[in-house]
Amino acid sequence: MSANQIVRLMNEEEMAVMRCLQLAEEAIAVAATKAAEAFQNGGRVFYVGAGTSGRMATMDAAEMPPTFGIEPGHFIAIIAGGSSAGQTAIEDAEDDTHASTVALNEYGITKSDIVIGIAASGSTPFVVSAVRHARQKGVWTCGISNNQKTPLLEAADHPILLDTGPEVLTGSTRLKAGTSQKLVLNRISTAAMVLSGKVIENLMVDVKAKNSKLKERCIRIVRELAPVTKDEALEALEQNRWNVRQALGALNAIRSR
Repeated sequence: MSANQIVRLMNEEEMAVMRCLQLAEEAIAVAATKAAEAFQNGGRVFYVGAGTSGRMATMDAAEMPPTFGIEPGHFIAIIAGGSSAGQTAIEDAEDDTHASTVALNEYGITKSDIVIGIAASGSTPFVVSAVRHARQKGVWTCGISNNQKTPLLEAADHPILLDTGPEVLTGSTRLKAGTSQKLVLNRISTAAMVLSGKVIENLMVDVKAKNSKLKERCIRIVRELAPVTKDEALEALEQNRWNVRQALGALNAIRSR
């Protein structure tokens, strides 16, 4: 096949991802609601994965604090092989059934938390054992798999099937399966934060202004929600330590006088 043919074939195959996500909408919404409840009640959302699934989980958890202004530790990714597996594949770590339960115990999981296991095959020992362990402790669990009738889906309180079908490159689950996992985690975490009041309209009002780009975003958000000039938005943000909510409150107070 030519490069054009390969790309076209892969694009056609990726269409299956959106179809399976649409079929799983209700199940995904349940997981998002549970994540919101955990966050609002002071609990944590644990993602457990290995290989590509673990890296998708790590990515989603890492993006939560800067996007929604929450403290690290509300969304936690436990990946087979530890943090180094986020950059380097450690394939044999996924067979360690003990490591994931030890990690959950070290975090001191409680019934206020939830555990979401992610595995394309649905049979990864590291993930399945974590979900079983959490459920035995009375923690609500969710299993996300790309195969039907798998141990992970059977072990979890709430199964989410993403039936993306065979990969273009047989067995390479970083393709359709990985894409579907990234998208479903986007939906769970984003919906959870919207339900928890971390968004106004479609704006990230709790974004942390850690660099110039994000400061410009904060200015645009203030200008959109409280019609003011750029200079007025900048002044309000600087006076409120770049806290968008506080800046909006100050501007609203001025207008109401």
